[in-house]
Amino acid sequence: MSASKEKFATQVTSDILAEVRALAHSEGRQLQALVDEALTDLIEKRRYTRPRSHGMSAYDASHEQYADLYQKLAK
Repeated sequence: MSASKEKFATQVTSDILAEVRALAHSEGRQLQALVDEALTDLIEKRRYTRPRSHGMSAYDASHEQYADLYQKLAK
């Protein structure tokens, strides 16, 4: 089952729109598919810019256990 779609309007430069249209054409895809992909990529990129808490917990535990080794490696 696909998610419902919602229309929205925005503006981009003519150059960007021409590039995206050419890319969609060369890939045999709809412009909307590229817009969906670009927005999804942006969301994922921004969502994971900060380390996740379980990753930081593992890092902290590792740092406590191997602090001496990390100091030697840093030299």
